[in-house]
Amino acid sequence: MMRELSLPAQAYLLALNVESHRLPDRQRAGYLIRAAALTDLLTRGRLADDDGVVVPAARGATGDVVLDDVLAQIAEHRPAKWKTWIRRDFRGTLAAVEAQLEAAGIVRVDHARVLGLFPSTRPVVLDTALVENLRARIIEAVRGPKPVHEVTSADAALASLVAAIELKSVLSGRERRQNRARLDALAEQGGAAVPALRKVFRDLRAVRASAASSGGSGG
Repeated sequence: MMRELSLPAQAYLLALNVESHRLPDRQRAGYLIRAAALTDLLTRGRLADDDGVVVPAARGATGDVVLDDVLAQIAEHRPAKWKTWIRRDFRGTLAAVEAQLEAAGIVRVDHARVLGLFPSTRPVVLDTALVENLRARIIEAVRGPKPVHEVTSADAALASLVAAIELKSVLSGRERRQNRARLDALAEQGGAAVPALRKVFRDLRAVRASAASSGGSGG
């Protein structure tokens, strides 16, 4: 089993619906996981922020195959902003984290076809207490009672990313509103991927709203 879960692995577990064995909205979850991977690399000193641009800051493997893959992608391409790297290959990173957690025995991924035609993925958490404890940590980071400066960098980052993507299964809209000042303080510890993820999610909502409006107005 993995000795310590990376931020993208924890983000995946937070996005899961444990009861229905589903990962609702895989695109949103993919953006969250990708942003968590970038944040993890930033925290480890492997990436740096150069006026809104992601730049490699150190060489060498991290020991985590998902993080190493993201780091290799960044090293092989021209410098780009955080939003670009959150969007790029988010499906690949999601699938890699899913496979990593399955290999570690943390989830079991069942594959099926709906109506015999459409592929369906059902991630089953094998240790539900792990997810419950993870969610409890994030909620405690947002509500307190610890002062913000005593919250771990990992929990501050995850709480900020979850709030940025408006993951209601972890933090409801009311909880985000009631703790807005504290979330702002946590976001300052979360790194450059947090505001970038917020913008990516805002763009996603706008695209979906436009598509729904166009579909609804068709005759």
